[in-house]
Amino acid sequence: MTLLDDGHRISLAALASHRQAAWDRQRQYVWQNSPFYQRVWQGREPPRALEDLPELPFSDKAGLRLSQPAHPPFGDYLAAPRHAVSRLHRTSGTTGQAMNLALSASDCRITETVGARAQALAGLGPGMTVVHCLNYQMWMGGLTDHMTLERTGATVVPFGVGSTELLINTILETQITAMSCTPSYPAVLEQVLRERFSGLLPRDLGLTLGLFGGEPGVDDPAFRARFQETWGMQPRNANYGVSDVFCNFAAECPHDTALHFLAHDVLHAELIDPDTAEPKPLAAGHEGELVLTHLVRDCQPLVRFRTGDIIRIEATEPCQCDSTGFRFRVVGRSDDMVVVRGLNLFPTMVAAVVASFDALSGDYRIILDTPPPYDYLPVEVELASDQQDDDSLAQRLEAAFKKALGATVRATLRPHGAFPRTEGKTKRVIRRHQ
Repeated sequence: MTLLDDGHRISLAALASHRQAAWDRQRQYVWQNSPFYQRVWQGREPPRALEDLPELPFSDKAGLRLSQPAHPPFGDYLAAPRHAVSRLHRTSGTTGQAMNLALSASDCRITETVGARAQALAGLGPGMTVVHCLNYQMWMGGLTDHMTLERTGATVVPFGVGSTELLINTILETQITAMSCTPSYPAVLEQVLRERFSGLLPRDLGLTLGLFGGEPGVDDPAFRARFQETWGMQPRNANYGVSDVFCNFAAECPHDTALHFLAHDVLHAELIDPDTAEPKPLAAGHEGELVLTHLVRDCQPLVRFRTGDIIRIEATEPCQCDSTGFRFRVVGRSDDMVVVRGLNLFPTMVAAVVASFDALSGDYRIILDTPPPYDYLPVEVELASDQQDDDSLAQRLEAAFKKALGATVRATLRPHGAFPRTEGKTKRVIRRHQ
């Protein structure tokens, strides 16, 4: 037994024996077959009890990035024989070197099942037609997310990115009701609608459900309100994952916009202080870096993997939707954090302030021309399509940043269309000094 049919609706207490049995198999498998972890653990056998995992050292992306060039193409954390690799993906490389991801047939099945839990929780199911608008060129968000959508029972249109006019016509002609994409992608459609479909508004497309992932933004109430008004569809954070671990293992439900952790039967989560690496309780109100361990994985099993994602635990009791996993929000990525006079600032914090101004499009960039330390945060923001600078907007925006963040922000206004509309992930923090 490796995956429970209803694993996200069973209490952790009821799951305990299943999780311990899964870890007992997995720890022996990794110990015997992963040269990478044999090296990381310095010849020390991993503990038998799952609660003793903190005795082991961490692994992280930096270690994986060194492993792959030294042992191409999958690194020496490939624990299965090469012939067992059923699917090869590559990460987007948004935060650094692109990585090769290997999955066995079993890895694919489990990944797709867990991802389907997330998409279904967000509202997708039989009788619905969803168009999938993520890059299919090796990125896990393409094919693998497509398979998670199919496992919900919905009809899936494998569109990908590009050919936006064709996409709009396809949505209209085939009566598509849902769209799976990044939160920034609808802006691409809005631009094409304005330029090439005279009189046709986004809400005229008839979409009722937006399944978003890959970028922050959906958590912001102003974004949601603006999106619902413009598109007439319900935005849902339906696709949170860490590519090296699982492409999707958390989503919101109709009752709670916080992300629900949906993979306790195959994935072990820890919370640590990102600076000291000390353990923190997975309890409401606590904030820290998410650390993950595969309880089941053939090809590239990871143990105590530091994700770099800073999360805040919102609740641990069962939700109205009957999901029993803890609920959380992503504060930001540790590598996107900018420290300004001792304050830790993340793009999500900037986005919330920008989205509160109707005169702005909601798009922005944090431009860092010099290395730290920083006395202020330089932010470029884009005007909405029908707005012009009234000579006080930048000042009002800076005052709002100071009130919300406690930090000094220097805001530069850019005309509408100054930032390219991207079909994949949008990089908000630009470090030109690197």
